[in-house]
Amino acid sequence: MKTNSVDWINNIINQKEVVNFPLMTNSGIELIGKKVIDAVTNGEVHYEAVKILAEKYPSIASSVIMDLTVESESFGAEISFTDNDMPNVIGRLVKDEASIDALQIPDINTGRMPEYIKANKLISENVNKPIFAGCTGPFSFAGRLYGITEFMMGMYINPDEVKKLLDKCTDFIIKYCNALKAAGSNGVVVAEPVAGLLSNDACKEFSSVYVKRIVEEVQDDSFAVFLHNCGNKGQCTEAMVYTGAMGYHFGNEIDMVQALKDCPSDVLVMGNIDPVGILKLDIPDEVYNETMDLLNRTSEYPNFVMSSGCDTPPRIPFENIDKYFQAVIDYNKKL
Repeated sequence: MKTNSVDWINNIINQKEVVNFPLMTNSGIELIGKKVIDAVTNGEVHYEAVKILAEKYPSIASSVIMDLTVESESFGAEISFTDNDMPNVIGRLVKDEASIDALQIPDINTGRMPEYIKANKLISENVNKPIFAGCTGPFSFAGRLYGITEFMMGMYINPDEVKKLLDKCTDFIIKYCNALKAAGSNGVVVAEPVAGLLSNDACKEFSSVYVKRIVEEVQDDSFAVFLHNCGNKGQCTEAMVYTGAMGYHFGNEIDMVQALKDCPSDVLVMGNIDPVGILKLDIPDEVYNETMDLLNRTSEYPNFVMSSGCDTPPRIPFENIDKYFQAVIDYNKKL
């Protein structure tokens, strides 16, 4: 479903009801009787999982799987797959400046990337909701290629080396986002969780500067960039806002009211029900109460969008999902 992203965001902000946009795909995989490995390797299965969720739940938009390995695989990283958990990067693809210099930016038709582009195309053509693609943020992406611990040490020991890798990762993300835009996606959720480990200044220098490049290259009236940083506890919200994205998605570690205060009023601010501690592990009535509590605390902010704090994990009880959505429905009835 193609729509003007600027108008869509303004309509959300200007209406009195709170809209709901959880990052939720694993439950759709379960509803169609498939496994995680099926969805992350087959664009048609991925599409069917998103489609059934779009039909079952009143989300304002659909999102794809938050897979933080698909870009790394295209560069040649080794990926570990299991049936019902997300893939993981194994080992280090680069380890020094020489290997970074030798690293070639691949074509986007490598690895599983064509399957993700196919999923986005099928969703955009067959689901009557805006569709937001996903990609790994440059800092989190580069860290997976270099090794997270080694990469964070490299920021201080050899920052120029680190920035060379960030440049290559950013260039590739821009290519990928342009392909997603061409496939019909309304925008992209840039997942930058590892940047939440950084101070504001470090986050700006080693993440936000590069995300800003992505925003400047791909964001327009038809394609919105939403920056997700579930590691941020509040210390680097300023750096996130520096990117100029149309929306910011926060994890359960942050004070959502403070995040709303720290973000512009003309962008969407999304979050932050704990996907594991509340949605997966709590009892249904507590899921309802926690969701209602967050709605009440954020009631002064028309740009707030109810969401999960991150991509929801497998095996969430459907009773809990129902209670989460019911809380938003009941809250809006009282407005």
